Amino acid sequence: MVEDLLKYAVEEAGMLGAQYAEARYQKDVRDAILLKNGSPEITARSVDEGISVRVLVDGAFGFSSTPFLSRSSLRKAFKAAFSMARAASRLRMEKVALSEEDMSKAKVEVKPRIRFDAVDLGAKIEFLSEVDKSILEVAERRGVKAMRILEVGKLDLEKWIMNSDGADIFTRIPRTYFEYIITLHSPQHGSIQRFQHLGEARGWEAVEAWRPVETISDEVKRVSEVLLHGTTPPRDAVDVVLGPEVVGIICHESAGHPSEADRVLGRELAQGGGSYIKPELLGTRIGSEVVTVVDDPRVSNSFGYSPYDDEGVPGRERKLIENGALKELLHNRETAAIFGAKSNGAARSAGYDLEPIIRMSTTYMKPGDHSFEELIEDIREGVYIRSYQEWNIDDKRWNQRYVGVEAYRIAGGELREPVRKPVLEITTEELYSSVDAVGRDLAFFAGYCGKGDPMQGIPVWMGGPHIRLRKMRLGLFPAQAD
Repeated sequence: MVEDLLKYAVEEAGMLGAQYAEARYQKDVRDAILLKNGSPEITARSVDEGISVRVLVDGAFGFSSTPFLSRSSLRKAFKAAFSMARAASRLRMEKVALSEEDMSKAKVEVKPRIRFDAVDLGAKIEFLSEVDKSILEVAERRGVKAMRILEVGKLDLEKWIMNSDGADIFTRIPRTYFEYIITLHSPQHGSIQRFQHLGEARGWEAVEAWRPVETISDEVKRVSEVLLHGTTPPRDAVDVVLGPEVVGIICHESAGHPSEADRVLGRELAQGGGSYIKPELLGTRIGSEVVTVVDDPRVSNSFGYSPYDDEGVPGRERKLIENGALKELLHNRETAAIFGAKSNGAARSAGYDLEPIIRMSTTYMKPGDHSFEELIEDIREGVYIRSYQEWNIDDKRWNQRYVGVEAYRIAGGELREPVRKPVLEITTEELYSSVDAVGRDLAFFAGYCGKGDPMQGIPVWMGGPHIRLRKMRLGLFPAQAD
């Protein structure tokens, strides 16, 4: 039935005179189970399902959608899309053109080993309760209070795309996630907060692989030590080692977002800001030779897994920064035509009723050849920042700031006492240019990237290896300042 409706929509739009037409069926099913301080707070399911149509008429796009899977509803939708396109064409100074691409016909289905729904609700709540109990036990032994919010859930996606250029792509991707926010408090030492997002394109087996009872208990032990015994960061310039979690958010915010071609063109200024990248800067150096940052929608099990985009273009690795030089932008077919390039499959939408826009998928720094021990062995005085509690970046993605949660002093090539809330405040160019060594490890973390108007929150992955920066000045978190 869905296949027939999509074919009908594309064919009918062509008969009405569309230069280009696409139809997309999308069904998003979300389950969420939340535990707050040991008590079940939310058990919810949402289903969003429908068909959208997008047409190019007289050099302008029109978009409309319907939750009703019928020909009569589709006729109303593409008539509304045509009307919008014709109205927009009268206002456009420059007409929309699309890059020529080889369209794909494919079926992609990720099959979980353990379906999320195969685990009953009682077992999921019991799982969360076990994690919660382990946090409390560790906190009590450390003499700190712990406020906890734990959530486990799924994001199942089913999508079918057809367009007048020949695309015919069906995808079914299950995603499982686990999130937590833990606030530790001591009357004498104040509070410290830790949050984390884990997610993969797999089933319940992903939750089992994360081993949250053991890993979160260990983390609460370490973060408690930071709260109770953390010292202030050094005031002099020191070498800094950043963990994969910090590297991931840096790559996402200061390489991924500014490389979105629509942002480079200024189309996100009112919602998400601009970009320090100008078209003429591609090929210029922004970092050291050891820095290569990519975005790749094909990474296996990625929370942002999207092997084909919503315009029917196959995804590939996009090199945003290669050996320290700005290399490539993220494109859909419209921006690719503007830049005289080819689309690299970056058009994604967060729901059937939302237009596809340029998005990241899995953004990370490529590993190098150093072990962690090699990164710290020649550091006389430094700081290792393993995780962060907050980040800020300006609307050009140039000036940025990261506050560490779990951090340690490095002295004589060894990890020493914990450091409390070191602040790394730095420009994008200074950060990437200061990297002199990159680890050979690689880890990823899930997130939800917000963009557009109306806002579209979409699953992404980000990460990288450990990296070393030379001669950084760390700031103090305001609560620690004299």
